[in-house]
Amino acid sequence: MRIFMFKSAAKNDLRAFAGDSAGSKLPQKHGPWHATGVIRPEKEPPHGLSRSSVEKAIENDGFQLYRVKTKSKVDA
Repeated sequence: MRIFMFKSAAKNDLRAFAGDSAGSKLPQKHGPWHATGVIRPEKEPPHGLSRSSVEKAIENDGFQLYRVKTKSKVDA
């Protein structure tokens, strides 16, 4: 399975995996969504996430959401 990666424009730290390049099943309330890449079948997802868990979520729900840590600004 090819896994498509997306970033939410509404929430800076929210990302998603989807089973189609359009992200047609991603939740609209967190959109718009912007495609950021593709994970080929022989590759693992970023951030140490389990490929089997991601694929299972996509099969069950059509997507999987995850958050990334945002870098905080350091006061000078």
